[in-house]
Amino acid sequence: MFKRSILAVAALAGGLAACAPAPGPSPFPVAPAAFSTADFAWSREPGRAGIDGRIAFNLRGETYNCTGPVVLTPDTPYTRQRFNTLYGSVSRAAIPEPVVRARNVPDPNADYRSFVRQERCTDNRFSIADLPNGKWFLIATVSSTAAGAERIVLMRRVETRGGRTITVTL
Repeated sequence: MFKRSILAVAALAGGLAACAPAPGPSPFPVAPAAFSTADFAWSREPGRAGIDGRIAFNLRGETYNCTGPVVLTPDTPYTRQRFNTLYGSVSRAAIPEPVVRARNVPDPNADYRSFVRQERCTDNRFSIADLPNGKWFLIATVSSTAAGAERIVLMRRVETRGGRTITVTL
């Protein structure tokens, strides 16, 4: 199973150049960061921004569909470090679910779940409203109907500004 996951990552890296991190150092700091509720406080402020999104992920000719909620996590020093470890990027990624689950993160017990928002994904579409302006990580798990295909976790960093709704395709 592990070998197949590694091969899937290699296939993803070759087949999804648009999702690969940019060469060179990350433009976002990923130095060790302790969990701090103060870093998340902005994400609870009332806001008028939103995200209208859709899933349109394909791999080797197979269409993948949303198979769970879409998760929105505030971008903080802690989550940036965590996501860099889990996804190998703080901008965007498409990684087999078993690979993400197998990666270890520092301070896995820090509870930032109360700052995370979840929305239903129906017919490969989702909408998240009443957001403050800020930077966020969108995460969605997708599956193919192909026999033996692993679930893929999609991650993308987005920014809400000016109280507007942005359109995002994962």
